[in-house]
Amino acid sequence: MLCELRIENFAIIDRLELKFKPGLIAFTGETGAGKSIIMDAIEMLVGGRADTTMIRSGAERAHVEATFQIPEGVRSQVHAILEREDLLDDEVFLTLSREIRSNGRSVARINGRVVNVGLLRELGEHLVDLHGQSEHLSLLRVREHLDLLDRYAGTIELLNEYARIYHQLESVRRSLNELRRMESESARRIDLLKYQINEIESARLRIGEEETLRAERNRLANAETIATLVQTVVLTLDEGTPESPSVMDLLGQAGDALHDLARVDPSQSEKAEQWTNIFESLSELTKDLRAYLESVEFNPKRLDWVEERLNLIHNLKRKYGGSIEAVLAFAAEARKELDSISHAGEKIAELQSEEEALLAQIARIGQALSAKRMKAAERLSQEIEMELADLNMPQARFTVDIRWIPNEQGVLLEDGQRVAFDATGLDKVEFLIAPNPGEGFKPLVKIASGGETSRLMLALKNVLARADRIPVLIFDEIDQGIGGRVGAIVGQKLWRLGRFHQVLCVTHLPQLAAYGDQHLQVQ
Repeated sequence: MLCELRIENFAIIDRLELKFKPGLIAFTGETGAGKSIIMDAIEMLVGGRADTTMIRSGAERAHVEATFQIPEGVRSQVHAILEREDLLDDEVFLTLSREIRSNGRSVARINGRVVNVGLLRELGEHLVDLHGQSEHLSLLRVREHLDLLDRYAGTIELLNEYARIYHQLESVRRSLNELRRMESESARRIDLLKYQINEIESARLRIGEEETLRAERNRLANAETIATLVQTVVLTLDEGTPESPSVMDLLGQAGDALHDLARVDPSQSEKAEQWTNIFESLSELTKDLRAYLESVEFNPKRLDWVEERLNLIHNLKRKYGGSIEAVLAFAAEARKELDSISHAGEKIAELQSEEEALLAQIARIGQALSAKRMKAAERLSQEIEMELADLNMPQARFTVDIRWIPNEQGVLLEDGQRVAFDATGLDKVEFLIAPNPGEGFKPLVKIASGGETSRLMLALKNVLARADRIPVLIFDEIDQGIGGRVGAIVGQKLWRLGRFHQVLCVTHLPQLAAYGDQHLQVQ
């Protein structure tokens, strides 16, 4: 519902702040006092026209701001829009504002952040139904009619079952299209996949192999240097020369002296043990270096093979992935696709059979859905015509046009005809009205404006009150062309409508205004 409205320097309004209650809110006052200007401000706020003529004389800018409490019925749709634009600040309340500046610029804001007017209008369609302005009147949007009829008819469970089958069909058809596309390219694709799989599998790649090969290449490329360095260390440690004894020989002499020292002074026995550990470590090091030296070989052929192997791995990574793991994964996917193509004919036949079964279910559920809608449409037409009679339009006729559109690619029905279908069923639905005797049925958007339109909208919304989820309904001058008796009836109907929506109504009739839960006099 609309909780608060703030208007500044808009038309003849200097500054105005209003707080609204739920139910029916009546606006009364002399002609020209500014009742409709308040409605114009709300219209601009939800994405309507804005230009500099709306700025109060002598002011630099006009500003309109409103706070809405988002009801459960539209909360999911409103939240989806706000989350999409990263504008959701509060689960329950929403602030919209619009500013017009004298330089012609218009600024729209949602929850204090600047947005484009299109987004304001998109949100406004879920919040406000402003009578007389087709861009905000949901009943004039044909795409809304089917949804309203379904909620009135109580088809939601059946429609959900239909939608589930429809989405299964879409999934099957996507798979079919992909398989058919693959089949049409199968010969070329099979050759390519076989080549790729063979190229990868013949390489016999092993995870971790590349690092091992690089280490081996480094050793082979530096074999002479490695051998020279190791021989120098071994010579120094264990072999020595006539001029210079080895480190191990010198350590042996030092060890003998330490052991003699320990016998003389037992407190130094720990030093002898430290020497023993050092000597054993150096002996082990020397042994390991000799073994390593024996493994070092200068082998140009092996080096060439390692280089070729690394080059092969590099090329496979360049073509199929950034690592050996990625290359092997590519091969696995290629094998899976090859298997899929090889059995495409069988899978296509299976999916075609599944498609036919789903189409049969769509035909069955779609016709059941259509029958329920048609039955509800008759009841809806009768109720709306009764409402129109109460509103001094006894000759008006209303009907719900439910049509099937022939389509050779559509679903096959029991009578042999094929009709188009979509996610909502087989039906194309539109509300039609014949306001006066002798006139044929016309779309709602083509009927006369003014009080006639207002009363029709009131009749429609009164019948569809539980189905229509838009929280705020605005009727400007709904009493045009009606008298006091009918005005009381209109007031009663608006009051009833106010049990399901917040209704703002501009009126000159006291009989109507008397039903207001809140009554605002404009001067």
